[in-house]
Amino acid sequence: MRFLAIRGAARLRRSRLAVVLLAGLAPGAPLFAAGPMSDPAPAADSHGLAMHGAPQLPKDFDHFPYADPAAKKGGRLRVGLPGTFDSLNPFNVKSGTAAQGLVGNVFQGLMARSQDEPFTLYPLIAQSIDIDPARTRVTFHLDPRAHFSDGKPITAEDVLFSFDLLKAKGRPQQRIAYGLVKSATAPDPHRVAYDLTGVGDRELPLILAIMPVLPKHALDVERFSDATLAKPLGSGPYVVADVQAGARLLLKRDPNYWGADIPSQRGFYNFDEIDLQYFRDGNSLFEAFKAGLIDYRDETSTTRWSTGYDFPALRDGRMARESLKNENPKGLNGFVFNTRRALFKDARLREAFGMMFDFEWVNANYYAGLYTRTKSFFDESELSSSGRGASEKERALLAPWPDAVRAEILEGEWRPPVSDGSGRDRDMARRALDLLAAAGCRVDGDRLMKDGEPFSFEIMVKDRDQERLALAYASSLARIGVEVRVRLVDEVQYQRRRQKFDFDMMIGQYVASASPGNEQRMRWSSATANQESSFNLAGAASPAIDGMISALLSARSQEDFVTAVRAYDRVLLSGFYVVPLFHASEQWIAHSTDIVRPERSPRYGSPIFGPTLESWWRKNP
Repeated sequence: MRFLAIRGAARLRRSRLAVVLLAGLAPGAPLFAAGPMSDPAPAADSHGLAMHGAPQLPKDFDHFPYADPAAKKGGRLRVGLPGTFDSLNPFNVKSGTAAQGLVGNVFQGLMARSQDEPFTLYPLIAQSIDIDPARTRVTFHLDPRAHFSDGKPITAEDVLFSFDLLKAKGRPQQRIAYGLVKSATAPDPHRVAYDLTGVGDRELPLILAIMPVLPKHALDVERFSDATLAKPLGSGPYVVADVQAGARLLLKRDPNYWGADIPSQRGFYNFDEIDLQYFRDGNSLFEAFKAGLIDYRDETSTTRWSTGYDFPALRDGRMARESLKNENPKGLNGFVFNTRRALFKDARLREAFGMMFDFEWVNANYYAGLYTRTKSFFDESELSSSGRGASEKERALLAPWPDAVRAEILEGEWRPPVSDGSGRDRDMARRALDLLAAAGCRVDGDRLMKDGEPFSFEIMVKDRDQERLALAYASSLARIGVEVRVRLVDEVQYQRRRQKFDFDMMIGQYVASASPGNEQRMRWSSATANQESSFNLAGAASPAIDGMISALLSARSQEDFVTAVRAYDRVLLSGFYVVPLFHASEQWIAHSTDIVRPERSPRYGSPIFGPTLESWWRKNP
């Protein structure tokens, strides 16, 4: 019996992190109960489902706007990835280093997400959906042609089996989200009905629609919680052909893929083989690309981007590089304070420590001045609160928590402090010390003290780039008497410590989409503050945050949604849970000129293209 694993419950094609768009759990939420469900109230039969409004594409659409149905099929795509992996099963807390490239290629959900809209789904395994206006009852109609790669048909029994299994043994994000469902039934072999009455979560139907469908007949339930390198079975366009633990994953296109001509799949998955090679060292990965052993790379190093692309393959046209821009929010990376630690409880102290990160010096000396300082959790988008005063609707949303948002953040005037770029800005240090004094701290000799104890903490990092950045920050904090140790740990230890919140400070990545939703519960809600393996790195537990998450999840119009997200952004910024770092306004890519992409790129997605380049093809297969 083969063991099935996939990289998360939601397929966010363009997202790398594993950061899945799944929800947190509100206190008292009902648990799953399989059993009879009364007939659903009258609902509209739809070919698609949008978080807000209606799907942009008509029922008879031929393909997604950023796919080319005339793309050539064939050839091999060679992709290099940093790090390693030790499992093909990312559905448990042991799976922090699961292999990339499985979701979407090997495993698929009921519906497919369009990256041209903020959050809209179109038919895949489910050929249509019935849903009432209040989104309390939803029925998926399965495509009778759908089957797994071994030829076995996909039935409602497989969908309910997947739902039940992931709710019981999946990752915490899945257990929490599916636990909100009141009941689930299969009226017949090709229909699955969910009762969502009382949940009050308008995103939940979409979360259910992107749930992966697992084969009941080919899965070892007893060992589902274990890490494994056994080749998994799915229903997607590829099968796993070869696995070299930690080093390589080879996918081969399934010639019998049932969904090749479905509009949501047309023009995608054009390579016969996808060879995913892992490199523990970033320099080795880049050298492999320069030598032509890798076809594509996302460049994240400003040094390489500004000075490293003068090599023969680029000069003679065998390689190309591009800067691409989309409309997705840029998200936020930053040094995260673990507020479960007593020394980080005071927001004034967190704000003062944040002042000591000298972005201007770091950007000029480390990154050739190519980065932009991040000032919002949804930067460079309409969802950002930065530069915008709160509207009357926002102020009404925030009214129950009058102290939750700082005045300058409410007015849209706050920015991360700007230094003089010298690396030793005395005025900034004085400002930080004044704020620390208000928080009850004092300097004794060359040490910062509070309650008779010196400040000392550790920054956990996972690679040399993070280490260099953390050392620069530690040096700045030393100027105000704070002793900071920087500890570099391997990927496995890093993930285990992150999952158990066994750190003082670490660099967190808050990837943003154009439709933030249930994943915000897992990142910031009070219910997840002490839930092991949640993404609430900071340990935030704030009624105002919980209230804003509820508001953005219950919004029915795009206007109300934008209002709620901006208010939410203001509350998060006012907590000073994170020292904002920086971002590139464009995505930097380099690739062999023998692989090409459609002229039209998707409007959303971060990054624009996923690691397996679903919309690309080889010019001469």
